[in-house]
Amino acid sequence: MGEERPGSPRGDLCVTGGRLPGRPSPQPSPTARGSKSRPAFEGEGSFARVSRGEGPPGGAATCNGPLPDKVVEGIRLFNRREFFEQHEALEEAWLAEPGPVRDLYRGILQIGVGFYHLERQNFRGARNLLTYGMDRLAPFEPACRGVDVRSLRAAALRCHDELERLGRERIADFDMDLIPQVRVDESVQVASGQGGSQTSAASTDSNG
Repeated sequence: MGEERPGSPRGDLCVTGGRLPGRPSPQPSPTARGSKSRPAFEGEGSFARVSRGEGPPGGAATCNGPLPDKVVEGIRLFNRREFFEQHEALEEAWLAEPGPVRDLYRGILQIGVGFYHLERQNFRGARNLLTYGMDRLAPFEPACRGVDVRSLRAAALRCHDELERLGRERIADFDMDLIPQVRVDESVQVASGQGGSQTSAASTDSNG
C-alpha cells in the first residue's frame, strides 16, 4: 500500500472487527498490520526507541506548545467515556495536523476506540485498537504537549492484558473501572496562553 494521504480519513482506527457504526469499511495501515496483538513495552520494540533517547519524531520541538482546541475537546470526551464522540473530535484534529505530533492525537483516538469496542464486547476490535494506539504513542513518552503519555500507555496495557486474560468468552466480566482517563498537565497549557480551564487532566469537566 502506498503512503497514507493526510487529507483522507483512514479506517485503520476501526480495523476489521473494530469498525464504528456508520463509518466506511476500513483498510488497516502498515503500522496497524505490523503490530503484534500485545504492544511492545518496557524496553522492547517501539518502547525501546524512547528508552534509547530518540524521542518523538521531529525532535523535542514536536512536543512543545499547547494542545489544539479540538484535541482538548477530544480528551474531555474520552474522559467522559464518550468514545464515539472523542473519535470524531480527535480524527478532525489529526487530519488537520501536518506535523508528526498528529500521531499523538491519533494514538489517543485509537485507545479510545479500543474502549468503545470493549464497552460493546467486541473482543477483536478492543484488543487491536488498544494495541495500535499504544504502539503509536510510544515515541511520545513520557509526556508530550502536557499529555501524560506514559501513564496512559501503562493503563491501556493493563486493560489490554486483562482483556487477554479474560478472553473472548468472558469479556463481559471486564472491570470497566480499569478504563483510564487521559491526564494533562494544566501548567503546560497555561504557560502557552491557552487558559487553565481547558485541561486539569481534562477530567474536571466530567460533571457537565
